[in-house]
Amino acid sequence: MQQAIIGFHKDELNDWVAELICGHNQHTRHNPPWVNRPWVTSEQGRQAMLGEILNCKKCDEGAKRDF
Repeated sequence: MQQAIIGFHKDELNDWVAELICGHNQHTRHNPPWVNRPWVTSEQGRQAMLGEILNCKKCDEGAKRDF
């Protein structure tokens, strides 16, 4: 299910996690060449992605909210 990004935080391993409007979290790692998300490495890049849509697999699975 498509959900908008409303914020970001770092997890216990210092990886960036997107907070989605549905109440789920989703990792947004920049790990080239497998995952290429250079925007997540800067505050300006993350701010520019607020409101953008990610596919929330947790919603598809009917999972409880993370927050």
